[in-house]
Amino acid sequence: MWIADNWTDYEVLDTSGGEKLERWGNFLLIRPDPQVIWGTPKTLPGWKKPNGHYHRSQKGGGEWEFFDLPQQWNISYRELTFQLKPFSFKHTGLFPEQAVNWDWMQGKIQSAGRPVKVLNLFAYTGGATLAAAKAGAAVTHVDASKGMVGWARENARSSGLSEAPIRWLVDDCVKFVEREIRRGNHYDAIIMDPPSYGRGPKGEIWKIEDSIYPFIGLCAKLLSPDPLFFLVNSYTTGLAPAVLTYMLSTALKSFHGTVDSQEIGLPVTSTGLVLPCGASGRWECKKI
Repeated sequence: MWIADNWTDYEVLDTSGGEKLERWGNFLLIRPDPQVIWGTPKTLPGWKKPNGHYHRSQKGGGEWEFFDLPQQWNISYRELTFQLKPFSFKHTGLFPEQAVNWDWMQGKIQSAGRPVKVLNLFAYTGGATLAAAKAGAAVTHVDASKGMVGWARENARSSGLSEAPIRWLVDDCVKFVEREIRRGNHYDAIIMDPPSYGRGPKGEIWKIEDSIYPFIGLCAKLLSPDPLFFLVNSYTTGLAPAVLTYMLSTALKSFHGTVDSQEIGLPVTSTGLVLPCGASGRWECKKI
């Protein structure tokens, strides 16, 4: 498992009974987590005095209950700063477990010894975009949500990356990739964090089990002759690390590279456990 254990502004303090107690900077949140099927006594004081608690509804969805929590606040990871705010379906605008991938991709970009063009698809609020840009890459950031792209640009400003070579695009990822292929554009690295389910601008249905492999193959046509890496993240139950490995190795078989896929996770301070948080597959060029 790849563990995001270099945070100072974030930690999972405890887990029990379908919930996790987290510290986001100076604030404590309790949020549901389907992986936490174990139950232990909730003895930490934060369980009784959080700043926010997301209550899952038996009918689906849920709602926040706030106790002295600001509408927005910041946390930092290394040289990056992210704006947080609680919004629908328990999220805060950041997936801290992805820091383990940010560190990895920054190492790849910095050691490349050449200009690197990165394409970040389903790019959300820009964690991977900012990590890649901070490492010196030129990044194209694509997400279908105008609000998320705006949020990502705010994170760039907070991180001192307003003038970084980042293209911010509100677009359907599949349609964008198809157009880029027709334009003859290429990228040295591709990152994608596809949803489990979604709809395109004309009602096209995205179901990850059916759509992800053809889409990886489509994106492979955008890779430069000397690609650096291809990263796929999945939070969908059933897409195990081995499945990510098979998809990447098959779709990118015409390139000389190696694939490694693992669960990603966050350390739990009170117990020493590691909370599983999805999986990532990493293809990288083979050193000759």
